[in-house]
Amino acid sequence: MTLPDSPATVVRPEGPWTHRDVAANGARFHIAEMGDGPLVLLLHGFPQYWWAWRHQLPALAEAGYRAVAMDLRGVGGSDRTPRGYDPANLALDVTGVIRSLGEPDAALVGHDLGGYLAWTAAVMRPKLIRRLAVASMPHPRRWRASMLGDLRQTSAGSYIWGFQRPWVPERQLVADDGALVGRLVREWSGPKMSDHLDDAAVERYQRAMCIPSTAHCSIEPYRWMVRSMARPDGIQFNRRMKRPVRVPTLHLHGSLDPVLRTRSAAGSVEYVEAPYRWRLFDGLGHWPHEEDPAAFTAELVSWLKDPEPDR
Repeated sequence: MTLPDSPATVVRPEGPWTHRDVAANGARFHIAEMGDGPLVLLLHGFPQYWWAWRHQLPALAEAGYRAVAMDLRGVGGSDRTPRGYDPANLALDVTGVIRSLGEPDAALVGHDLGGYLAWTAAVMRPKLIRRLAVASMPHPRRWRASMLGDLRQTSAGSYIWGFQRPWVPERQLVADDGALVGRLVREWSGPKMSDHLDDAAVERYQRAMCIPSTAHCSIEPYRWMVRSMARPDGIQFNRRMKRPVRVPTLHLHGSLDPVLRTRSAAGSVEYVEAPYRWRLFDGLGHWPHEEDPAAFTAELVSWLKDPEPDR
């Protein structure tokens, strides 16, 4: 590990962006932002933090947007609270940040877990979301059905079942300076990974996971997603997500994603009653925004600027 030990150095690296904290939903959230214009809020997935959007921040700012990448609750520079990791509350974190930024609404862009929360926020607070872009994540109801009914998706998502054990997953994530994080990032990537998702970036994810309590907080949303399936709160959430998404939606996916199958993601159109555009990136894995940032960003900006996204 070549990075310095200071968490602040890892979480708040210097760059063209500005770092600051905002309060929302009873917690403090770290954000990195660039540009002026309509708000585009970027949500990272597991096992990452806001740094996953380092390529998109300057590109979106140059395209005329206020680009903001936030650290989710319990990750990066945001508060590590003892509870509040169910998707409904995490989605309220996201919409609360939109309000705290003084914006009437946002185009929400989410990857992996961030995509799950983006879907949720678009259902729970539709007036605050003007457009929705999700990468590498099915709609929550589609995710649940695939994990329970598709043996190949159940096998591909085996790491989530492993997260249900107490304490062991946390210890595994931080062992050997976060070596497991590095392995997961590399194993879930396509063949283009080394072009843009280099060792230095992977080491940042490893170091960020080793910040105290981050591993536990990163796993808690997945524990809720599985353990609540037969509980009243989980059943209620699943029913709530029957409400259709009624904002223009861009759905992005890597054709070689080994943990969220294309078939699982593609069925999400069933839950969208608005213009919906599906884009499959050939030859990319679970991290399309990092494996081929130019292609991903071009697709995103083109869609954001398209006045007729249903074409």
